[in-house]
Amino acid sequence: MAPVTASRRDTPVTVLTATAAFGVLLGWATYALHGTTPLLERATNSSSTWIIWTAAAGALIRARSLAVWGGALMMLATCGGYYAASALGGTFGSGGLGTAVVWSVAGLVGGPLLGWAGWTVRRGRGDLRAVAGAVITMVVLGEGLWLGLGLHYWGEAVVYLTVGVLLTGLLTVYLVRTGVHRYWLCPVLALVGGLAFYLAEKGILNGLLGSA
Repeated sequence: MAPVTASRRDTPVTVLTATAAFGVLLGWATYALHGTTPLLERATNSSSTWIIWTAAAGALIRARSLAVWGGALMMLATCGGYYAASALGGTFGSGGLGTAVVWSVAGLVGGPLLGWAGWTVRRGRGDLRAVAGAVITMVVLGEGLWLGLGLHYWGEAVVYLTVGVLLTGLLTVYLVRTGVHRYWLCPVLALVGGLAFYLAEKGILNGLLGSA
């Protein structure tokens, strides 16, 4: 009986439905927590938050291909949940559609990569697991750099950079304990990737959002 139950829980329809539902709830919560406290607002209204949860979803999914599809679906569902809540709350302005399109496209590009990264860190093999770990943590470091260097919110930037360093350290320890030989690739690539993410957010994404 247990194997049958487990197999039903792992069916593509069940996995993708659960992933989409969680994404909608995450997007809705992001909007709902606006204006509560500065810490909660920043913690939810953040690309890092959406990205970390997408990678976590990929780590929980057994099949690699399903984790990739789940990553894309979760990102789209999160955007959908956020902008649906915004529309119902009466704050979906004239530029809302363009912004929603930009974030949805970004989710379609980044979601599969993050789903794969979460899956690879937990279930992959070889040094690629260290690279996948860096893909996840570089976003937190990059957003910390953007908050500090780009927006001059240094208090929040320090929090993000601290969390990024701690998360990188925890993943590196996990990789060491599970036998990854070139575990050092995770912190090194996370630092390099964090800088690249900051430059991309400053240039490409910021330009797209400004013109949307």
